[in-house]
Amino acid sequence: MKYFLVKTFMLFLALPLWISVKVPQAKVLPVIPAYQDSLFTGPKSMGKIHNKAIDEASGLVFSRMHPGILYTHNDSGGDPIVYMLDTTGRHVGQIKLLGVENRDWEDIAIGPGPEKDRPYIYVGEIGDNNAKYDQIKIFRIPEPNLLQDEVEVNPEILILNYPDGAKDAETLMVDPISHDIFILSKRDSVNILYRAPQSAFAQGEYVLERIMELPFTMSVAGDISADGSQIIIKNYLMVFYWEREIGETVPEALKRKAKILPYKPEPQGEAIAFDPQGEAYYTLSEMRFNIHPVLYRYGKK
Repeated sequence: MKYFLVKTFMLFLALPLWISVKVPQAKVLPVIPAYQDSLFTGPKSMGKIHNKAIDEASGLVFSRMHPGILYTHNDSGGDPIVYMLDTTGRHVGQIKLLGVENRDWEDIAIGPGPEKDRPYIYVGEIGDNNAKYDQIKIFRIPEPNLLQDEVEVNPEILILNYPDGAKDAETLMVDPISHDIFILSKRDSVNILYRAPQSAFAQGEYVLERIMELPFTMSVAGDISADGSQIIIKNYLMVFYWEREIGETVPEALKRKAKILPYKPEPQGEAIAFDPQGEAYYTLSEMRFNIHPVLYRYGKK
């Protein structure tokens, strides 16, 4: 009986790996190479998350105004709050979004917005496990000028529709160069990249543009570096990385074969972010199997 329980538990742990690498017979995809250990180091534990309210962290991004500060949030059913952390995992404060709920917040990004030279936080209510919602939403707020115990803001709301039916997604990115907003689907056998322009916020509702397919599945997080020169996307077991050439769009960069960066699989790792200098990326997991979330750093060599 003990052997059976152990075997069942190991199979359960292997399930995300099976899902993340499984591809349909109809698609001919490249074999995933070994990770490029010459680019970034392995993980360094920066500290456990001290705020017990953060138990389903599903997004992560660095502040552009406050050095060493990160923003995160919980996913479905959590409070409509963006939490502020330092790089050791300690709680700094929180931003409460008024007038909205957290149906399924799955990623957070930062980038330009309507006010020049002012960074904006984008929260993606884009999760939809059963692909049953006709519309998804993005909430946009300016970065707070001051770090406080609690800031309350009224977010701008962008309602989005997919051109090809409801999707589950957990990856939201904002390009600091073009200002475009990108969403990457999760559960398709090959994940699909969609785009919306910044001008969509003025319209209030927008039909996403389907851009391209990427040769992997189960994407759960992504980020574009502050200068726009690096792109990173992760699924449960791998981190995909692209260096973007001058004058190149995000889709043009993503057409090239990704490099695979070091990643220590987490209990349910669904968050990744570049630091503002683009010299490291950080990851964070939800709490699973009674394992407390730890903030990990991977630095450039």
